[in-house]
Amino acid sequence: MKVLVTGATGFIGGHLARALLRDRHTVAALVRPSSLERAAGLQSAGAELRPGDLQDPDSVARAAAGCEVVYHIAATYREAGQSESAYRHINVDGTRHVLEAARAAGVRRVVHCSTGGVHGHIEKPPADEEAPFAPGDVYQRTKLEAERLAADFGRRTGLEVVIARPIGIYGPGDLRFLKMFRGIARGRFPMLGSGEVFYHLTYIDDLVRGFRLCADVPEAAGRTYLLAGPDYTTLNALVALIAEELQVSPPRLRLPVWPVWLAGALCEAVCVPLGIQPPLYRRRVDFYRKSRAFTTARAARELGYQPAVDLRTGIRMTIDWYRSQRLL
Repeated sequence: MKVLVTGATGFIGGHLARALLRDRHTVAALVRPSSLERAAGLQSAGAELRPGDLQDPDSVARAAAGCEVVYHIAATYREAGQSESAYRHINVDGTRHVLEAARAAGVRRVVHCSTGGVHGHIEKPPADEEAPFAPGDVYQRTKLEAERLAADFGRRTGLEVVIARPIGIYGPGDLRFLKMFRGIARGRFPMLGSGEVFYHLTYIDDLVRGFRLCADVPEAAGRTYLLAGPDYTTLNALVALIAEELQVSPPRLRLPVWPVWLAGALCEAVCVPLGIQPPLYRRRVDFYRKSRAFTTARAARELGYQPAVDLRTGIRMTIDWYRSQRLL
């Protein structure tokens, strides 16, 4: 099968593209001209690099030509000083360009990567796909807008669209959780609040399998799936498990949430207008106060999705990779 992967130079898209190549699919990757050097390893692995940008519909159309399936993984994440319009141009308008290009090229199916963050804080865990939406920032709001756009496009045009909402992706190659692992390793990771909120992690290999099921299972067309790891746990238990695998003592420092949250708001108010990376964000504090706990029952029932990597094993493999890269 010939597939297009957007976001192939990123953590998730890179793992997905390489897994598809290992199984001898023909993989095209939409790559921004500024990222072509970064994509050299992907090209060496066998991917065809197709230069373009989500904001340039003509380049997206060229990238989709001849493909049967499109995995739309690319998005802009949270960056200091980035305007709300920038998120909308990439996450929403970029998704529209991908859908229009896919339809024009005769693509059979688009797997659209959203985020479980569209559900916000989970009041009654575990949440399923029908849980209320409560996006907490511009990234999550534009991701929700994009997935609604994708679902509506599929209904109107007949293009097969499957929406995937990944949860807490980690594993070798991920740098988002590195600060947490480093802080715990060095005894400098502060705990805010009770630590009894829930957190749910998904190992990258399980997520890749979930994406591929979204592309392959005929009955998935028009459906939405949460893709998560086998278990969720409390933040206290997660931190203790990471500390155990690092062979260090768990953090002892514990602070109240709200003073730190207010400090984060102040940092953002001062730094963001100046384009400076704030030393503290409110969303980082939200990590300590918002529960993330989901059920993958629909994906198991309809796709046959069964995450295989338990939390301890995944954390151990992630630590091994950090150490192999001299990041820990």
